[in-house]
Amino acid sequence: MKISIRTNWTQKELFTYLFIYCMNADFKETEEELDFITSKVGNKTFTKIHKEFNQDNDYSSLLKIKDTLYLLDYSYDRIEQLFNEIKTLFLSDRKYEVLEKNIMTGLKRILY
Repeated sequence: MKISIRTNWTQKELFTYLFIYCMNADFKETEEELDFITSKVGNKTFTKIHKEFNQDNDYSSLLKIKDTLYLLDYSYDRIEQLFNEIKTLFLSDRKYEVLEKNIMTGLKRILY
């Protein structure tokens, strides 16, 4: 049985959630990462989605991301663009840690 969790997110909200998920890969939210995300989506969207993220577990987060990408009909190219932006997020604090690399690898396996 396939389990899914439906959202009614906009593309901006999906982007925000995905970036918050990735930012927490190393269990730290750095000032640089927070600034990077809020500069792209604004404080209002960030605060709303961050509150939702804090209530979710890892499994439900991944289901929400995957299902919303599907519902918003993201193409392979658009997903590639997201991964490039995720890498920029990871490098915003000038470190690309092992946990961040692992999240990137795991997301690629799930989302492609």
